[in-house]
Amino acid sequence: MCDGHGDVDVLRWAEVADPEPAEGEVLIDVTASAVNRADLLQRMGFYPPPPGITEVLGLECSGTIRALGAGVIGWSVGDEVCALLAGGGQAERAVVPAGQCMPVPDGVALTIAGALPEVTCTVWSNLVQIAELSEGDLLLVHGGASGIGTTAIQIGKALGATVVTTAGSPAKLARCRELGADLALDYHDEDFVTAVRDFSGDHGADVILDIMGAAYLEQNVKALAIGGRLVCIGMQGGTRGELDLGTLLSKRGSIYATSLRSRPITEKAAICRSVADGLWPYVADGRVRPIVEASYPMNQVAEAHTLVADSGHVGKVLLTVP
Repeated sequence: MCDGHGDVDVLRWAEVADPEPAEGEVLIDVTASAVNRADLLQRMGFYPPPPGITEVLGLECSGTIRALGAGVIGWSVGDEVCALLAGGGQAERAVVPAGQCMPVPDGVALTIAGALPEVTCTVWSNLVQIAELSEGDLLLVHGGASGIGTTAIQIGKALGATVVTTAGSPAKLARCRELGADLALDYHDEDFVTAVRDFSGDHGADVILDIMGAAYLEQNVKALAIGGRLVCIGMQGGTRGELDLGTLLSKRGSIYATSLRSRPITEKAAICRSVADGLWPYVADGRVRPIVEASYPMNQVAEAHTLVADSGHVGKVLLTVP
């Protein structure tokens, strides 16, 4: 929990009343959660939970179903699940709408499954359901060493796309290549527009998955192929940028800006079903795997936040119930 908003010193591991599952919800004994950048923003006061959602941090978890609310079908007490949450995952117990629970993919340990829901639902819904990434497309992923990026690279390759990514250090670029990136660019000193154009024979990127927002808007539009789709899912580079509509029109391009946390329960449930049906087979056969940099006991949440804030990690940072 957070005692107010601010630096990591506002975080504390404390006793609170157990949540109770309402109609259509399940109660989970949590095994693991993960720290996402959204948790850092909420801690600092910039990303409050939606109305009616707990102030306890945590947008995902894995664990075992402890109790069922009225009307829940398809799940039983004792089932091992991973779940997409609007909050509350960084606790010993969490409640979640039953439709936002997914079975743990074959071959994935229950603890590691805590790293899956937020990134897989985010990447799959944006690349597949919105941008309609297809075999033969060129996909540009910004922040390839992040939890989102490592997942997007692997999903892109599993779907038959050519993947170009950006990252900020030689070690991170090497990890991106290990995960399947066909071209990895250092965003400090390489112009990704020119590099994408040269690499693709002046075709450009069919799909761009962007976590930077305003800072990359102009260059992203320039990098698009004819009919390209730019999907903005983050604002690390600001919220306001200049858009050249003439360039976008000449490319017949599309720009989508999406978020996941505030979507209606029915939409999140549909995304979770699509992930379980469409993506979990790739996880089970090893083509997509969770990338975990570090794991901390949940009462060391401040250390986990510090690691994520420093951006020195690759993939996800886990929290496990002590």
